Amino acid sequence: MKNHLKSIILSFLLMFVYFSYAQIDTLRGMDEKKKIKTGWTFGALPSIAYDADLGFQFGALANVYYYGDGSTYPEYLHSFYVEAAYTTKNYGLFRFFYDSKYLIPKHRLTVDVSFLPDAMCDFFGYNGYQSVYNDIWRNSKKYTVDEGYKSRAFYKYKRNLFRFAADIQGTIHHRWKWNVGIGLLYYNIDVVDIAMLNKGKKPENVLPDTIKGLYEKYVDWSIIKKDEKNGGLHPYIRGGVTYDSRNKEANPSKGIYADAFLTYTAAFQDQKEYNNLKLNLNFRHYIPIYKDYIALAYRVGTQLLLAGESPFYVNNYMNTLYIQRVLYEGLGGGNSLRGILRNRILTKGFAFSNIELRLKVWKFDIGKQHFYLGFNPFVDLGIVTQAYKLDEKLIVAEKNPEDNIDDYFKFKTSELYRPHISAGMGMKIAMNENFILSVDWAFPFDKQDGASFTNFYVKIGYLF
Repeated sequence: MKNHLKSIILSFLLMFVYFSYAQIDTLRGMDEKKKIKTGWTFGALPSIAYDADLGFQFGALANVYYYGDGSTYPEYLHSFYVEAAYTTKNYGLFRFFYDSKYLIPKHRLTVDVSFLPDAMCDFFGYNGYQSVYNDIWRNSKKYTVDEGYKSRAFYKYKRNLFRFAADIQGTIHHRWKWNVGIGLLYYNIDVVDIAMLNKGKKPENVLPDTIKGLYEKYVDWSIIKKDEKNGGLHPYIRGGVTYDSRNKEANPSKGIYADAFLTYTAAFQDQKEYNNLKLNLNFRHYIPIYKDYIALAYRVGTQLLLAGESPFYVNNYMNTLYIQRVLYEGLGGGNSLRGILRNRILTKGFAFSNIELRLKVWKFDIGKQHFYLGFNPFVDLGIVTQAYKLDEKLIVAEKNPEDNIDDYFKFKTSELYRPHISAGMGMKIAMNENFILSVDWAFPFDKQDGASFTNFYVKIGYLF
């Protein structure tokens, strides 16, 4: 862990050096007397990050910009982004992203093509607190087999996701925009490949191959249906509206961003029952408190199933109008509820909120670059709004005799709608208000959301 953190710090220092030189041209472009950018530009650097759930990320990324004759500079005509990375906890990231406001005049077009293999995807059951989390069963660092340890893969399954998305945005009036998009999600789901993960492992790190994980038990108990257990192909179409009055896109300190949109997802053949319609509502508000030094930022959002049914693996996906982060998962983890286990809340419909105080405590210059050091204490909250109906009698009838039902479920309605809450502190190092190194630490209020206080997330940019 210590070596990983050292590598992260060193890598990000190198990234800052790279961006310091890269952004000199951007600053020069603001002065009309200086030479503007024309034609093609290219930049590449390591893809380095850390996530408490995914581990240390390593890889490479590259960004190609085309400025044409320079008449739109510093705004580019076309942007091409490529990234390939892997994490120490067997999560892969292979992505191509295209962005342009000029390919289609007066419209913004984005295209995302991603392959996201995950050999150890988190699965903690349905409906949040209605599914019991037992840290002893998966924590090999703290517990022995005699104390109840089962396997580090107990709360895992194998998930490979291929995603294609194309979205177009146009202007309705001033700050109001319309958005339409099409896409495709293809999931390949299976049990964890224990043999593959054990290759080259020391005996003390070998995973047991005789322990059934929670995903397998859900299949055996008929909670996960046969027609959804292996994944499937799901094309979708979506449309909605946005309102944006933010003063800055990358680092806003004032304004509102809100969106409302519908997503229709299709399914075929044996999965025809999984045609569905979902509604997403999101609201972000940035309130300046003291000049440019203190601001309050919060967001609230919900995803609701309006019609049809949705397989469990798609319910883990949070729909979005504009793909910025590589993967928008359900509630829990560094992209939604920091400090809470990734995908802890798996349900049909959910709501969430994040609130943080953004403080800029020190502004300084290095050469021609403007930096600030900031801190942001925060609180995150998520709740189930549409639950799976868990049939207690059926589960009891299907379960293995050696399994105690109380070890896996709490069927009380009071457990169902109890909020999942976490809190923490973030540190930000920002350069020129647009490149932001983010380090967040968070902890859950309830041990059922994770028993660790070492939940660190090292990423680029604010959460929202």
